[in-house]
Amino acid sequence: VLDKNDPSSFDYELINKMVDTFIENGFSYFDTALTYHGSESETAIREAVVKRHKREDFTIATKLPPRVLKNSTEQEEIFNEQLEKCGVDYFDYYLVHNIGISSYAKAREFGTFEFVREKKRQGKIKNIGMSFHDKPELLDEILTLNPDLDFVQLQINYYDWESPSIQSRRCCEIASKHNKPVIVMEPCKGGNLSAVPEEAEKMMKTYNNTASVSSWAMRFAAQCDGVIMVLSGMNTMEQLYDNMKTLDNPKPLTNDEMEMLSKVSEIISSNTAIDCTSCGYCMEGCPKNIAIPEYFHLYNEVKRDIEERITNQLVYYNNIIVSRGRAVECIGCGKCEKVCPQHLSIKEHLKQVSSVFDDAPALPSR
Repeated sequence: VLDKNDPSSFDYELINKMVDTFIENGFSYFDTALTYHGSESETAIREAVVKRHKREDFTIATKLPPRVLKNSTEQEEIFNEQLEKCGVDYFDYYLVHNIGISSYAKAREFGTFEFVREKKRQGKIKNIGMSFHDKPELLDEILTLNPDLDFVQLQINYYDWESPSIQSRRCCEIASKHNKPVIVMEPCKGGNLSAVPEEAEKMMKTYNNTASVSSWAMRFAAQCDGVIMVLSGMNTMEQLYDNMKTLDNPKPLTNDEMEMLSKVSEIISSNTAIDCTSCGYCMEGCPKNIAIPEYFHLYNEVKRDIEERITNQLVYYNNIIVSRGRAVECIGCGKCEKVCPQHLSIKEHLKQVSSVFDDAPALPSR
């Protein structure tokens, strides 16, 4: 984007260059969603991809989030609007978005899975699936009740592989049990596995001093059973070239490399206070307009500092609160926690953030 405060200020010059390079190198899959970039991401897909390339040269995936629904009839309206926004007659992949225990309840209430099945029968969807963020037991239940889903999208990365809250490994095993192809989201955990602590990066460089930090995460995701696609958010040509190089012919990790990544995970864990991936879902219904992911990022930066100095981060915090709610203004309504894919205790974390930033002495004037 051209303006970080405006999620829809698309830099089409750069986006078009990235899209063209991506397609020219034999890649085709573009992932978007109803709510991304202030609900304008699908429009960007139309302008940068659909209008500029042959339909057979690209694959479009988008999503319908049950959490935004007020009634079942809205689904038809939203779907038709998505077709128009993307500028296509059909979607190659269509997902019921961000399924967890509460959103699954809404999906059942409004017949969302039945709705996407009907759209597939009509030829307006080629493959139906869901993105999933919850316990493996719930995944098993949903896949048992919906055996006709063509795929499942899971959060898989080496840091969350054995995480008790994300349980990447167990979810992957459940998908395999049901013979469901897996599309990977969050392989770099919202960028957290692209900017690891210095100690961890040095360890990676001892194994391969030319491989990027991100490439280790991408290779890990690509080698998991059943994986057919690894998604990665990219906003520079450098990131694009690195990912294409890594996944053009991905090499499986050796046992020694897997052990190294296990040690890297331990280092990251000891240096990360709040495991936020900056997806932004938590802010959509916040009555106080609190910039939750940004505050968590600033808090993590403070906690990574040996002396926990806050001067630089406090400058950013004070800039943000000019137009957004302070951490201390959280009223504890819990809307954010209901949609958080990482199942974070956001209310408690905001108290921690507030204790650092809202209670900090004012910065000296310059």
